[in-house]
Amino acid sequence: MKTYDQIAPHYDRGISPFQRWFLNDMRRKVLQALPLDARILELGAGTGLNFQHYSTLAHGVATEPSAEMIKVARTKERPARLVLVQSCAEQIPFADASFDAAFATLVFCSVKSPKQGFLELKRVVKPGGTVVLLEHVRPPGPLGYLFDLMNLITSSLFDDHLNRRPVEEIRACGFEVTAVESRYLGIINFIKCKLQCART
Repeated sequence: MKTYDQIAPHYDRGISPFQRWFLNDMRRKVLQALPLDARILELGAGTGLNFQHYSTLAHGVATEPSAEMIKVARTKERPARLVLVQSCAEQIPFADASFDAAFATLVFCSVKSPKQGFLELKRVVKPGGTVVLLEHVRPPGPLGYLFDLMNLITSSLFDDHLNRRPVEEIRACGFEVTAVESRYLGIINFIKCKLQCART
């Protein structure tokens, strides 16, 4: 998390052009896809850019591994019943089936082990619960090979992987992918999933 600790004071300013261009609307779409009465888990809250899109009645937990990022997030207005907790996606410090729904925006590109993160989501979200992801992904076609090359640089410098395939990864972990919306040449994916109910 050293990289994210270092960029925390400048993160909001650096991402602001993308926020104005499309990210703000996409973040709003993610929150609108969650059940209104759900106990929510946000993975990788960063500097709290999603807080403005929460319902005022929302309740749950927003986690973030970077101490400096969460320090910035604590300065922002958020729902009264949304608690901030420092933790990583691979080790979520809550009991099984603690949440009705979960979401992450631009998070699994920098998670060390996406598979472990998805398995943790599977553990802490109730069967039948909703999981929504907004991620940049490896695009299809020739552009994907360019992202593979760029990934050699971004993954080593910024812990940011440009060529991950979260749809395939979360499906392999036992989630039912109910919707995938691709934007901007397939670089951005809005992914809605349902945690399959246990068979009796």
